[in-house]
Amino acid sequence: MELTPEVKLLYTTLLNKLYEFGKVISEEKKTSIHLKNRAAFAGVLPRKDCFFLNIVSSAPIKGPRIIKQEQVSKSRFHNEVRVEKLEDINRELLVWLKEAYILMA
Repeated sequence: MELTPEVKLLYTTLLNKLYEFGKVISEEKKTSIHLKNRAAFAGVLPRKDCFFLNIVSSAPIKGPRIIKQEQVSKSRFHNEVRVEKLEDINRELLVWLKEAYILMA
């Protein structure tokens, strides 16, 4: 999958932070990238100048950064966040991702 230089920098920065959690498998699909531990805990949807990050959770994540939520099963939710600058990959986002990583272990 071809990423613009700006999005590639954001994605690489995110991946490097995620590797601190432990084993992370990056599975490239046709239009997205799945980030997996045992199962997918997040999905990256690249765009020209940003990417959307879908984070798996057991309950809706509350916060102004969540732009879309979907209940995909009785106990699973997808929570979408827009990542467009390095500052978006902050402590709050990493806490949500760590919880998703543990949930899907």
